Amino acid sequence: MPPYAGPPVASRQGDASSPLRLLAYLALAIILIVLDDQAGWLARARAQANVLVQPVWALAGLPGRLGTQVKDNAASHGQLVAENRELRNQLLIANARLTRLQTAALDNAQLRELLNVAERSGLDVQLAPILDIDLDPVKQRLVLAAGSRDGVHMGQAVIDAGGLMGQVIATTGSTATVLLLTDPDHAVPVTVARNGVRLIVYGRGDSLELRDIPLSAGVEVGDEIVTSGLGGRFPAGFPVGKITALRPDDTHAFLVGSLEPAAKLDRGRDVLLLRPGAAIRIPPNLRLPTDAPGGPAEPPIAPAVAPPTSPEAASVTPAAAPPVVPAAGRQPQEPNR
Repeated sequence: MPPYAGPPVASRQGDASSPLRLLAYLALAIILIVLDDQAGWLARARAQANVLVQPVWALAGLPGRLGTQVKDNAASHGQLVAENRELRNQLLIANARLTRLQTAALDNAQLRELLNVAERSGLDVQLAPILDIDLDPVKQRLVLAAGSRDGVHMGQAVIDAGGLMGQVIATTGSTATVLLLTDPDHAVPVTVARNGVRLIVYGRGDSLELRDIPLSAGVEVGDEIVTSGLGGRFPAGFPVGKITALRPDDTHAFLVGSLEPAAKLDRGRDVLLLRPGAAIRIPPNLRLPTDAPGGPAEPPIAPAVAPPTSPEAASVTPAAAPPVVPAAGRQPQEPNR
């Protein structure tokens, strides 16, 4: 039996060729480095390779960019919604404040007008806020937030910056009811400021009307109508309205006039109550003429008379009003029958 000689020895050819390949690769690398340093063609090759690989990189990074964009859009949308809600709330608050400021400005202007009228005219007045209005279309009435405890009494005249509004017809401890001039149950003795002709103004629900105007009275469209002071309920010289139209009545013996109220009956939040017993000094532009042509002279304006306490004199009615007096030197025409 031959002796054991050990494992077979592998061929050494591969070991000899490995250093040669390494040397060849090293020489090739050195040559490429030198060529790249001299001509720069490897840099151009890398740039072209980057151009070719760029779409692959963009496609590979697309999911990440889409996710980031969706996240940013969601955050931006939520932020915009919150900002829009906050701005809307701020706009509502600003509009509410602006409305309150406008209302306060209007109230201030009205109060200033009322105070100016009281100062210029030397009136002894009492300021009373309007508490409520009567919604009945037939009745024209107001409820004031001032009553008998505040010195308000029945028959007290009510005015505003424009002129006469009406009179107090009922009071409680804390409230008072005002009958406006336009109420169908109200009538006021008046006179034409231009010529002194005495007439009566009646309420029509939403307007004022002059009835039984003699054809010879010389009343014209545009004439100012003021209180005559007859009956002692309303002081003389307060503006009532202006004649806007004249038409003959059914008998064609008298005229009927439509009046535009001087007072702002449907506006404002405060009124003035005339206190009785104090001298009233009417401004010159509201003073009645004393020598009006074609009519009797009016006496000078006297102090206001305290309202009567009898029920019959609680309101001025057509029956209790003074008769219509035609101009001097002219006879009233008989109505057609």
